Amino acid sequence: MASTVLIVDDSLTVRMDLHEAFEEGGFRTVLCAGGAEARAAFDAEQFDVALFDVLLPDADGVELLRELRTHPRHAGVVALLLSSEAEVSDRLRGLRHGADDYVGKPYDAHAVVARSRELLRQGAETPAERSVLVIDDSLTFREELRGLLNAAGYEVHTAASGEEGLRAAAARPPSAIIVDGVLPGIDGATVIRRVRLDATLRNVPCLLLTAADDYATELQILDAGADAFVRKQESLAVVLAKLAAVLRKSAGVPLPAAGPFHGQVKVLLVDPDRGYLDRAAEQLREEGYEPVAAPDADDALAMLAVQPAGCVVLAVDTPGVDGFALCSRIRSVPGLRDMPVIGLGTGDTLLDCLAAGADDYVRRDDGVSTLRAHLRAHLRRQQLHEQNRRIRDELMRRELEAAEERAARQIAEARAELVEELEWRNRELEAFSGSVSHDLRSPLQTILSFSELLLEERTDREPVDLVLRIHKAAQRMNALIDALLQLAGANRGQIQRTEVDLSALAADVVDELRQRDPDRDVEVAVEAGMRARCDGELVRAVLINLVGNAWKFTGRAASPRIEIGRSRSAFYVRDNGAGFPTERADQLFRPFGRLHDNSDFPGTGIGLTTVQRIVDRHGGRVWAHSEPGRGATFSFTLPDP
Repeated sequence: MASTVLIVDDSLTVRMDLHEAFEEGGFRTVLCAGGAEARAAFDAEQFDVALFDVLLPDADGVELLRELRTHPRHAGVVALLLSSEAEVSDRLRGLRHGADDYVGKPYDAHAVVARSRELLRQGAETPAERSVLVIDDSLTFREELRGLLNAAGYEVHTAASGEEGLRAAAARPPSAIIVDGVLPGIDGATVIRRVRLDATLRNVPCLLLTAADDYATELQILDAGADAFVRKQESLAVVLAKLAAVLRKSAGVPLPAAGPFHGQVKVLLVDPDRGYLDRAAEQLREEGYEPVAAPDADDALAMLAVQPAGCVVLAVDTPGVDGFALCSRIRSVPGLRDMPVIGLGTGDTLLDCLAAGADDYVRRDDGVSTLRAHLRAHLRRQQLHEQNRRIRDELMRRELEAAEERAARQIAEARAELVEELEWRNRELEAFSGSVSHDLRSPLQTILSFSELLLEERTDREPVDLVLRIHKAAQRMNALIDALLQLAGANRGQIQRTEVDLSALAADVVDELRQRDPDRDVEVAVEAGMRARCDGELVRAVLINLVGNAWKFTGRAASPRIEIGRSRSAFYVRDNGAGFPTERADQLFRPFGRLHDNSDFPGTGIGLTTVQRIVDRHGGRVWAHSEPGRGATFSFTLPDP
């Protein structure tokens, strides 16, 4: 369906000119000659765009705009003001009361149509699809604003303080934030600064409510990162209009096509010379620009605070305008610092002008044609910079999202691994605690009991027999403690890999066993030339446990034999001792896991757990194969780092 435009102007010529241009552009028009007809149209017609002449015989166009904004059917309508008034104050008044744009007469009718279409496209997303967070400590004001926004189709959430508002925004990012400047705790400007620092919220439009009425405060608000501000003494309809404007602006505009700059752009002319302003404005308008005249720095700053321009041309050496100070001030405002500024002078002030922050300098005597050429060049460059910036921002956004996704995935994986390991270690610790308590209690009870007998001297036993029993129990406790310390050492510290001769290491372990048990005759074969890059001290503990177990479990073999060698990538220790069922091999690697009675083959039950920990820390694995009565083979790998 064609969009409808309400045109309110007392000039028949203007009405018909705009009617023809909009009709040619595919719009339907509703024409009104004054305020009474416009008010009747508010109730009878549904329209998408409204154009008001500021000066009407029976009404004020700005007042009509305010009535439109409070009307339940038309609060979100795109509104433009038409006026031949040249004063900046008139333009500011219209924009501050909810106008989406202000078009000065004489105007290009087709440019007005294009601007209306652009504003409609930017606001294509309906308010019903958007949510608004209102942060204000006044319950009355919050509920009043909630009612207005709900009537306009917005979903509204509220908060009574800045901290509460930030938490609510983080939990559920809104489409826009309206925040009071004065709040308990952190103030509204701080809330906006924190929003701009949050990766999730930094693009959310923010409106700040203020009771101040001076230009400096307005610029400070914009410096804080606000997209717009509304004075509290104004009608709430202005809040609705400003909200619709910033949401349209944030809806996302497609990148402009590369090439020369085309289209109507606002150019702010700051010069007290009214004659020069009129001549420059006329020629710039012919070029397709929309000139906005400001006679002094205060009006210029006020205009920029409400509606930034595409470029600023300012007199730098004319009484009445401190152009250098104005240029420096523009460069200090984040939202304005990238805007092109062209200095206009009569003397030799080029260097001073550029030092103050201007992008270019044009002599007044060179004429408006020279100014137009410089203006075209800077706007073309600005367009290319903006296009490149948007492309970079999009690439950075995608890269940031990808990085955040990777980080979140890595954190989730690491957390899952830590949780799994923690649960496993907790189960292991429970079993470990019970086993340690049991195994340490037996030798300790022996030591205590026989020590008491010696002290009381009430036994027929030989003292030597008692001492031997105490000594044996102490050795048992010492072996348990040594095994526990060895297990603890296998769980901490860094692996120090060096080139290690495993054949020589195994031979040393066998020699120690022979010295400790000289009465046993065990045949041991150690393969020569076995080498690996590993931690020699830790791997020595592996061989001590594996070869020691083989030595112990061959104690009842007729011809005990132990082989230490290498098969492909794995090292092994093989014996012909008691053996065990292979399907129960995993039980041996648990703390205090045993498959034989401790009275037949005594031991701590910790050695194979230590072996597994050490091999795991080297990045290898350990396993066992056996049959009852036919010996066992323990194999392990030590992969290179």
